[in-house]
Amino acid sequence: MPLSPNYRGALFMSLAMISFTTNDTLVKYLAETMPMGQIVFVRNMIASVVIILIAYRQHAMRPLRLAFSPFIAIRVIGEVGGTITFLIGLSHIPLGNATAIMQALPLAVTMGAAIFLGEPVGWRRWSAILVGFAGVIIIVRPGVEGFSPYAAVIVITVLFAASRDIATRKVDASIPPLFMSSITAPAVALSGFVLSPPTNGDWVAIGAFDWALLIGAATFVLIAYHFIIHAMREGDISFIAPFRYSSLLIAIVLGYVVFGDVPDVYIIIGGLLIVGSGLYTIYREKVRTDAHEVAATSVTRHTP
Repeated sequence: MPLSPNYRGALFMSLAMISFTTNDTLVKYLAETMPMGQIVFVRNMIASVVIILIAYRQHAMRPLRLAFSPFIAIRVIGEVGGTITFLIGLSHIPLGNATAIMQALPLAVTMGAAIFLGEPVGWRRWSAILVGFAGVIIIVRPGVEGFSPYAAVIVITVLFAASRDIATRKVDASIPPLFMSSITAPAVALSGFVLSPPTNGDWVAIGAFDWALLIGAATFVLIAYHFIIHAMREGDISFIAPFRYSSLLIAIVLGYVVFGDVPDVYIIIGGLLIVGSGLYTIYREKVRTDAHEVAATSVTRHTP
């Protein structure tokens, strides 16, 4: 049975979040011995070569002037700005905290979709997303221990990422995702010079194990870039956006396994609220789909 656009979008979003979070884990681990700018530059140069070759073989390349079209340009700026601000914050606070703050993104994207794209968002979907956001607040606990100035930097990441996702929605459907990824990856690579220029003498020699981690991070970035574009082109943003919450649960697990960060009761309670909001959103989609099918059947039966 084929998936509806909303369910396809939810699947693509989940795959993108798994990939982004795994990449973040590898980057944070590498950052213990390597400058963040060097990590970003090398990782994305690897990703750039691979994605451009794939795009060329798939005949997905387009004239470079399209990179300067308004919505693609906004998308690239959002990705670069989001990368810089997120990695600055990630290098100073735990992975789970940084990922938790990023869970405000579905609310920001849904608001943007309603304001700029005119998507209808019912009160039940708003309620589900707000419940999920309340779970994030419980985890972050602003004003108490665990919330640092660097958390505010990641709030800026949310704004960059929301503009990226809204712009993705407005890019002409004829533009292949591979082409957009082939523009994004090199642009993010250059942002490594902003995070830590090689001229400051901090860049280090890369060993075999670090190369393996960088290649792994580049692979997950490629997967994430690809599926986030597909996700934002499928179905309703208000339905798909809550599936970003899956990254928080993944970050909690990886944070514990890799860095020894033990989730407390607030993270557990907040995580349950986040998962519950996502499950309720799926339920509401099923109810809405069933109602539309019943209405369509009724019209067909009564059409002379």
